[in-house]
Amino acid sequence: MDRLTHLDSAGRVRMVDVGEKPLTRRVAVAEGRIRMRRATLEAIRDGEIEKGEALAVARIAAIQGAKTASALVPLCHPIPLDAVDVELEAVKALPGYRLRVRASAEWRTGVEMEALAGVAAGLLALYDMCKAIDRGMSMGPIRLLEKRGGRSGTWTAEPEE
Repeated sequence: MDRLTHLDSAGRVRMVDVGEKPLTRRVAVAEGRIRMRRATLEAIRDGEIEKGEALAVARIAAIQGAKTASALVPLCHPIPLDAVDVELEAVKALPGYRLRVRASAEWRTGVEMEALAGVAAGLLALYDMCKAIDRGMSMGPIRLLEKRGGRSGTWTAEPEE
């Protein structure tokens, strides 16, 4: 196992110094799912959510979540993101939605936390938009699918079974 870079030689938590690292193109893709009653899926599709456009709010929340990852995760560096792309797909078999976030930046450290935070925020917003009609929705798993750039290169998740 690689050593934990967020610990100093005495085992104390620290924020990693990335100041000497070169700027490189960084990309990360993460996804998560929200399961709901079929009637809730249909209400979203038919635009019948009382609070408004549930999918539009989820997209905006996902972007905002990616942009504010460092405010949520204590040792995460603030990163000037170049782009955050959000995909929302209805999955009738769940029933529910799959939300995917792709974050990218030209920076000294990766954007995995930004992609993951974006997914979490987007799913939470979709839950919030629909909770009046379906409090039993469940979210997860949330996982990193891919990361590119930096010293460690490219990593891709194993397919789900």
